[in-house]
Amino acid sequence: MKTKQGFLALAVLILVALACQSPLPGAAQPSVEVQPIPTISSSDANVTNPSAQQDSLVALYDNVSVGTVAILTDLGSGSGFVYDGEGHIITNYHVIEGAKLIEVRFTSGFMAYGTVIGTDTDSDVAIVKVDAPAEELHPLPLGDSDSLKVGQTVIAIGNPFGLDTTMTVGIVSALGRTLDSAHQTPDGSLFTAGDIIQTDAAINPGNSGGPLFNINGEVIGINRAIRTTSFTDTGEPINSGIGFAISINMVKRVTPSLIENGKYDYPFLGISSMDSLSLEIVEALGLKSYTGAYVTDVVAGGPADKAGIIAGSKSTSIPGLLAGGDLIVAIDGQETRTFDEMLAYLITHKSPGDTVVMTVLRGEEKVDVTITLDKRP
Repeated sequence: MKTKQGFLALAVLILVALACQSPLPGAAQPSVEVQPIPTISSSDANVTNPSAQQDSLVALYDNVSVGTVAILTDLGSGSGFVYDGEGHIITNYHVIEGAKLIEVRFTSGFMAYGTVIGTDTDSDVAIVKVDAPAEELHPLPLGDSDSLKVGQTVIAIGNPFGLDTTMTVGIVSALGRTLDSAHQTPDGSLFTAGDIIQTDAAINPGNSGGPLFNINGEVIGINRAIRTTSFTDTGEPINSGIGFAISINMVKRVTPSLIENGKYDYPFLGISSMDSLSLEIVEALGLKSYTGAYVTDVVAGGPADKAGIIAGSKSTSIPGLLAGGDLIVAIDGQETRTFDEMLAYLITHKSPGDTVVMTVLRGEEKVDVTITLDKRP
C-alpha cells in the first residue's frame, strides 16, 4: 500500500475513472463525435508501407474481434473476452459489481446470461461463466506483458458508449504503473494494484474489461481505467490519452484460481512507502541514494515487521516526514528504483508463504533482510 502523506498532496484537478458505462434512467445516449484513427507510431510498424500497416490491422481485427464480447448489466455496460472453450469470460470486477443480471453479447449476435464465478478486488478482475455453443467460443491468445516495451503498438477492442466491437490504436505509454484497488486494508485505506500498463489508445466508458492487444493479436492487458478532466453532459469521463490496463501476466496468475476457488490470495509484505522521492525529500531524509522505496510505515506483526524492516521515526524539516527508515533498493537481487517496481515484482512473481530477500540501505549500511510473505488480510 502507499502512504498518503500530507506533504505529498498535489492540488491537481485530475480524476482516475473506471472505464465502464453507467446508464441514467430516461436519459438519452450521449452523442459520439467520430474522429479519424490516429497514425500508428511504433517501432513494430512498417512506416515505409502504410498499406501494409493497414492490412495488418484489418487482419488482426478479423482474427480477434470474434473473441471479444459486450457485457450488459442492470447497472451499466462494459466489455470482456473469451478465455477458454468452457465458456469462461474475463472482464473487470467493477463492470459486474453489484449486478443482479448479466447479459453477454457475442459479435455474431448470440446472447447468453452470465454467472459470476470468481472476483478479485485487488486487480479488478472477474470471471463470468456462460452457456454457449462451441462455435461461439473463440478463446483469445494471451501474450507476455513482461516483454512489453514503451512505444510498442497496442490495440483496444471494446464497447465504448455502447458502440459494439470498436477498435482503437495507440502505443504503450509507460509500464509498471499502480492504481488503488477496491480491497480495503484493516485500517480502512486501500491496497495497491500494481503492474499496470499505461496506453494512449482511446479508452472510454464501456471499454472496461475489454482486451488490449499487441501487434501480433495477443492479449497483453485488460482495459480498466482512464485519467481525465473531461466529461460528457451526463457525467461520464472522456478519454484524454491516458488509459490504464491490467497486465496479462497478472491476469494469468489470477484467473485459474478464480475459476477453481472463486478468489485469489495476494502476497502481503506489510509496509507503506512513498510514490517517489523528490530531491527535497532525499535531502531531508539524509538518504545516500536518489532511488528506492522508502519505508514510511510497517504494519505491526506483519511479515516486514517480523523480519526487522524499519520505518521512519525521526522528525525532519518537512512536516509529517520521518527519517531513519529503510530504503529498499533491491528485491531478490533485482534493482528497485520505486515502490511501483517493487510491487509489480512482488505480485507477479510471488505468493503467500514465499520468501523474498529485501536489500535495504540503513544509514550507511547495506543490509539483506529475508521476509516470509503472508496473504493480504
